[in-house]
Amino acid sequence: MATAKQDAGAKKAADKQTKAGTGIHAPVKPSADLGKVVGDEALPRSEVISKVWEYIRNNKLQNPENKREILADDNLKKVFGKDKATMFEMNKYISAHLTKA
Repeated sequence: MATAKQDAGAKKAADKQTKAGTGIHAPVKPSADLGKVVGDEALPRSEVISKVWEYIRNNKLQNPENKREILADDNLKKVFGKDKATMFEMNKYISAHLTKA
């Protein structure tokens, strides 16, 4: 059974981790090239990734034979720097197009 001191410490740690504006919740500004895909306003990194996936699905850019591979259109070629990328590489390329807001 946890003591009152342990409960208070756990609550303080949980509050610190979930504050908006820190870590993955910190707003980032997309580059002009990435802005064509996700918009120009500052967003949390998690929202940027969600919007990129939404763009990929809406434009049917996943390779039907290998769903882990993204076939870049003209907008994503500017972000990825190549014709296709795996879903694992995608975050690396997107990070290069984000700056702190």
